[in-house]
Amino acid sequence: MQIALFDTTLRDGTQSEGLSLSVEDKIKIARLLDGFGIRYIEGGYPGANPKDEEFFRRASELKLKQARLTAFGSTRRTGGTAASDANLQALVKAGTPAVAIFGKTWLLHVTDVLKTTPKDNLAMIADSVAFLKQHGLEVVFDAEHFFDGFRADREYALAAVQAAAHAGADWIACCDTNGGNLPSTVAEIVREAKKVLTVPLGIHAHNDSDLAVANSLAAVEAGCTMVQGTLNGWGERCGNANLMSVIPALQLKMGLDCIPKENMERLTEVSRTASEIANLRPRAHAPYVGASAFAHKAGAHVAAVAKSPVTFEHIPPEKVGNSRRIVVSELSGRGNIRARAAELGVELRGNETDLVARIKQLENQGYQFEAADGSFELMLRRTQPGYSEPFEVLDVVVISQRRSSSDMFVEATVKIKVGDEISHVVAEGSGPVDAMDHAFHKALDHHFPVLRQIHLCDFKVRILDPDSATAAITRVLVESSLGSDRWSTIGVSQNIIEASCEALKDALELPLVRAAKA
Repeated sequence: MQIALFDTTLRDGTQSEGLSLSVEDKIKIARLLDGFGIRYIEGGYPGANPKDEEFFRRASELKLKQARLTAFGSTRRTGGTAASDANLQALVKAGTPAVAIFGKTWLLHVTDVLKTTPKDNLAMIADSVAFLKQHGLEVVFDAEHFFDGFRADREYALAAVQAAAHAGADWIACCDTNGGNLPSTVAEIVREAKKVLTVPLGIHAHNDSDLAVANSLAAVEAGCTMVQGTLNGWGERCGNANLMSVIPALQLKMGLDCIPKENMERLTEVSRTASEIANLRPRAHAPYVGASAFAHKAGAHVAAVAKSPVTFEHIPPEKVGNSRRIVVSELSGRGNIRARAAELGVELRGNETDLVARIKQLENQGYQFEAADGSFELMLRRTQPGYSEPFEVLDVVVISQRRSSSDMFVEATVKIKVGDEISHVVAEGSGPVDAMDHAFHKALDHHFPVLRQIHLCDFKVRILDPDSATAAITRVLVESSLGSDRWSTIGVSQNIIEASCEALKDALELPLVRAAKA
């Protein structure tokens, strides 16, 4: 059976707090969705704001290969006519082959929000759908609050969706708008709706109970053949049904077609590309596509996965374009060390037990190597025959003071030894870590030109024992990059400058050690 995917990232997804998409962003995401195999792409609310108006004006640029661009709106206003309604006219002018309109199915909203009669609301639904059908449009009727409305008044909720169906709606999407229903309730109500409707049904679930994906799958099992959702579950409040979880569940677990089979391996890529466009950090623990989705930390788990991945993986990560990761921490065993060393191309010398003991000792002091892959890799490489420290930090002084002006002045002085040469340099920065970073580069870049391409991407500080107040132990994580390659390094100390210096030193040493072994 084919399930139609209806993506509402560009409309419902943009209502997510902290998410803002430009017109260019929306065009990029629409092309991404089209290439991935999504059937319907809801572009926004024409007439509602200048951004959506411009998006629909430029829609011809998209040249979609298979997706149907869809404009979104509502039923006509009470007391008017569909033909004179500005919202419905804007939907027609948008020039999309399909439209989605929402209408009220819960009497509470009819009487208290629209301030109209139940009979008038049914007429609003029917008139609006009929008007759009007269203009040759495919119409998806979003039955807003359908499940809550059904529980409050079964007959009226069904009468509302029947009004849309009789007027010619091509789809009826049952909406769990408040996201408060359970899968069993959703399935039961969908089955009841199917008894009175011949129009195909869809599901539009919100995630306020953390059940949007479960409710979507339950609705499909009960007979829905359209699933609405968003990339990465973005959306208002707690978000919408996450299509990155819905798609593999439908296709890999339930045997239902929703995207071309060959595109399933692009799932992780699509998720992360969308996050990059939206300037949002991907959620590490997201199912299927997260960096931690197939990460193994416990030693017993790693040992089992090494023998048979199915022991602790519900699907092969490659099926969704993800990869297995072996995490090293105080919970690790020798198997974790061996697996990570193999991934890094580092040959161990039978010293796994010593390395495990060292890691447990350091993590007891506050280090966290699962978050500092770069520092862990350095630990392994420093045990290799022929390892030679590329540079030695002899001295570091950081001064932060307020001078005659109102601005704080920060200066770092470092003394670094490379071979027989000692460099003693001074650099300024916007803060202590920035000044140290500039000073390190000033001392090292002419010795190691590759370091000119190394950039500090992120800097995180965590207080490990806040009860100790200003004497607390501080953990510093530094993320660095060389092109598309990124790594994290760690430093721990009661002195934040010392912890930062340790993390910065590792960040610059790692690419040099890698190059020496290449």
